[in-house]
Amino acid sequence: MISTAEIITRIVIGAILGGIIGFERHVHGRAAGFRTHLLVCMAMVLIMIVSEYYHHLSVWDSSYVRVDPIRLAAGAITGIGFIGAGVIVKIGFNVQGLTTAACLWIVAAIGLAIGSGLYAAGVVSFGITLLALWLMRVVEETMPGLAYRYMTIVMEGTGDENALTSTVRQCGAAISRLDYGRDLERKELTFDLTISFRDETCPRRILDGISALQAVKKVSIRS
Repeated sequence: MISTAEIITRIVIGAILGGIIGFERHVHGRAAGFRTHLLVCMAMVLIMIVSEYYHHLSVWDSSYVRVDPIRLAAGAITGIGFIGAGVIVKIGFNVQGLTTAACLWIVAAIGLAIGSGLYAAGVVSFGITLLALWLMRVVEETMPGLAYRYMTIVMEGTGDENALTSTVRQCGAAISRLDYGRDLERKELTFDLTISFRDETCPRRILDGISALQAVKKVSIRS
């Protein structure tokens, strides 16, 4: 059976490691921040300590119902899945909160490792997590990723589809989808486009290019 000093050490280490990762999330304005990650990691440490305690009880007393220490940990990981789902939000093409959900998942795993006494595994995983959150963020910012936007263009009459699509492509964007709509009373044709691009200035150039076309009454670009 582990000593009281060992129990306190594991809980404190788990709280420190989870709190540091949570602080990084808090700095970047994420929904689950310092307190959430600290509590999740500390809870996992405590769950593993309780699991180990019941395991020792079953060894000391043969009449005691034998307990599988893995079951508590498995149930806790399932609960973390629900917490992680709560921080994921989809807005248009953008999905926010996936990294924070993954952080909660790894913080839970680190807590289980520390609670089991696997300090090396927990600390190494903690270091790699911080490396991924801080260093890889800088790397990602230097690498242009593919972005998607919705476009709506309203034109008088039948509209000039060729001029419209060629303007979008000349600005460096690709058209993933093109839908049509017609207002018979106003004699307007609406184009709904889904575009993809890598250059951040592309939407503004498309907006200026489309606005210069004849018969264009309205242009909007949104995520």
